[in-house]
Amino acid sequence: MAAGKDQPNIIFILADDLGHADLGVYGQTDFRTPNLDKLAGQGIRFTQAYANSAVCSATRFALITGRYQYRLRGGLEEPIAGASDTLGLPRTHPTLPSLLKKQGYGTALIGKWHLGYLPTFGPLKSGYDSFFGNYGGAIDYFTHKPGVGPQVKEDLYEGEVPVHQIGYYTDLLGARAVDFVQKQQAGKPFLLSLHYTAPHWPWEGPGDEAISRDIDNIFHYDGGDLATYGRMVESLDASIGRVLKALEDKGLAENTIVIFTSDNGGERFSKTWPLTGQKTELLEGGIRVPAIVRWPAKIAAGQVSEQVAISMDWLPTLLAAAGGAPDPAYPTDGRNLLPQLLGQAAPQERTLLWRYKSNAQRAIRSGNWKYLKIGGNEFLFDVVKDQRERANLAKRHPEVFAKLKSQWEQWNQDMLPITADVRTHGVSGKVQADRYGVPPAGSVSE
Repeated sequence: MAAGKDQPNIIFILADDLGHADLGVYGQTDFRTPNLDKLAGQGIRFTQAYANSAVCSATRFALITGRYQYRLRGGLEEPIAGASDTLGLPRTHPTLPSLLKKQGYGTALIGKWHLGYLPTFGPLKSGYDSFFGNYGGAIDYFTHKPGVGPQVKEDLYEGEVPVHQIGYYTDLLGARAVDFVQKQQAGKPFLLSLHYTAPHWPWEGPGDEAISRDIDNIFHYDGGDLATYGRMVESLDASIGRVLKALEDKGLAENTIVIFTSDNGGERFSKTWPLTGQKTELLEGGIRVPAIVRWPAKIAAGQVSEQVAISMDWLPTLLAAAGGAPDPAYPTDGRNLLPQLLGQAAPQERTLLWRYKSNAQRAIRSGNWKYLKIGGNEFLFDVVKDQRERANLAKRHPEVFAKLKSQWEQWNQDMLPITADVRTHGVSGKVQADRYGVPPAGSVSE
């Protein structure tokens, strides 16, 4: 299809491990996020948006395919570890960028890929025209290495060619995105996927290069604090602000859809109040994320939506906005939310499902009800009335409890099985004191 003059440009901004309440408009008070707060005021802010997984690469499979990640072997990983060239997104699978290209879009990914490594996988093999960023899950903000030591190679690429650049990674990604926007022309629609690594560990703000030289493990279990985390998020916000200004200066803001969200819930320094749980957990704090959409040409400003949404919804939604549709051979599990965005339909009730290998977790949300199994324990919550997930209603509503369990079991049969070789990552009491595990034998639990 030839590009049409009314087709919107798309900038999809993805943060990494940002907590539900880590922006001012969602309740953060320890630091400021003026650019993202302003973006929310110019469009729609979702209060019940979810990630497809409680960990990064799994959500990215769902985001780029519009389908449950559990339909693909690589999507079972929690997350893909290291430079894997055996697990990743098959190049034959339709993706958001490949489907938009059929609608006449130019496509670019700037930032984190984390869907498999060269030579088998990569952004240029899955629909992106250009790529600048890291292939793996995390890099140091200054060395751009996925580990520590002179023997570790940088994970920074221009397309499929390794490159070396000096600078704080959040700033490098923002600068490259500004350059991309400045080169765009009206009448040629584009998709820019801007996938930051911030505020993922290691805990390094823009002035912390000395910390980068000092750490001995990129997981950085012995570092970080709330002030450092705040500087990381403020840097992310400032970088995004520069990209949005470039869009304004270029005269493209009016007909550009800008989406901001996170790949999973917050990590150890994130604010998730009033939710409980964090990354790697199917409690609300591990999967509920901020989500903002701005499209001045079509979406009224100043809206707050209670529509339940999830990562895999963005593919059918954005394709609809561009005049396209998902590939019928790979039907989407997500929902086209364009009618809700445009104010043409009221919020619709959803049924969403998750599973996570660590702690044998299961979850389903249907309407306001949520069934959760974690660490061998089962719960039923009304997550609208009880956002903290404290009141277990399983005995009060046994019929709802049984129905949701059955729904999850039926859905699970359609997904690939979680086998012994599937990697998972959980948070234990060895590294985080508030995840101390089961009470010792003989202790009183009630």
